[in-house]
Amino acid sequence: MAKKEINTKNREWIASFTLRAGLASVLFYASISALIEPISWKYYIPTFVGQIVGVGIFLKFHSISNFILGLWLLSGKKIFYPAILTAFFMLLIIVFNLDLLDIIFRDIAIMFSAIALAVLHYKKSN
Repeated sequence: MAKKEINTKNREWIASFTLRAGLASVLFYASISALIEPISWKYYIPTFVGQIVGVGIFLKFHSISNFILGLWLLSGKKIFYPAILTAFFMLLIIVFNLDLLDIIFRDIAIMFSAIALAVLHYKKSN
């Protein structure tokens, strides 16, 4: 019996879906957790942001944004754009929380996963 190989299109779909599901699960978790337990998340917000819009308002906006990005990623529509936004959000989290590298080091992998997804979908969105 001959092995059935996965063609390139199927591989791309599997890679895309795996990255999208992984990123969406992280975004959904952060979204729901920040709404339920905002006290645990307030320390990741830069002081100047809290002073401009308030920590509570920012966390709600951020939670809604994360949830929408997660849904957009799972939708499979114009994936390049939510992937780039996700990578950008992760970059901001990393830059503004370098003193918490023991905790946010995971966000580096999430950022690069989002970049990989954007690269995978670059031509398809334009």
